[in-house]
Amino acid sequence: MREQQFDRRWIILGVFALVAVAIVAIILASRSGGSSSDSTTASGQVGKNGCEKVEAPEPRQESLKAPTQKVKKGEKLTAVVETSCGNFDIALNTTQAPKTTNSFAYLAEEGFYEDLTFHRIVPEFVIQGGDPEGTGAGGPGYKVTEKPPANLAYTKGIVAMAKSSTEPPGTSGSQFFVVTGADAGLPPEYALVGKVSSGMDVVERIGKLGTPEEKPKQTVLIKNIKIERG
Repeated sequence: MREQQFDRRWIILGVFALVAVAIVAIILASRSGGSSSDSTTASGQVGKNGCEKVEAPEPRQESLKAPTQKVKKGEKLTAVVETSCGNFDIALNTTQAPKTTNSFAYLAEEGFYEDLTFHRIVPEFVIQGGDPEGTGAGGPGYKVTEKPPANLAYTKGIVAMAKSSTEPPGTSGSQFFVVTGADAGLPPEYALVGKVSSGMDVVERIGKLGTPEEKPKQTVLIKNIKIERG
């Protein structure tokens, strides 16, 4: 009889121990922030759409002086655009747009485009970025004017500079757009930069994040633009 009572006491103590372990495990799980999917989102891991979850950068104002002409006509230049959705390359058209590509390369090498966004994304039309204010109204503090070729068609993959409707044809600052539709149907008024030579799938991935309001569904960050020569 005494042995049975001793065994029961140990059984009861064992049950209490298991319950205590379970309670501690629940507390630790709640303090760790919940599920693993929550921590994945917070750490900026790539989501199902192929893009990282990133925070929107703080708006900033820039005031740079217009660059001197350093790009040579016909020089082979490639802009490697690193984004939160992947990388794509732009073959800069230095033959038809030496002034515009000179300004674009200058801004890239100055680190101007680092941590800016694609603030305007219109499905089957364009993705537009390069505004330090993030509103569509910002720029580098200067303007360049170079009239684009009269026969320029803004077809899929063409990269050009954005401007307001009141500015002369070929005016540009820092904002650029990439055509994602078959043909944007725009008049030849937007300064030519070049054409996507690699990574069009990344451009299309970004384009899928557009809305009818022309705002991205999530922040798409331009991490850096690197200029490669030759």
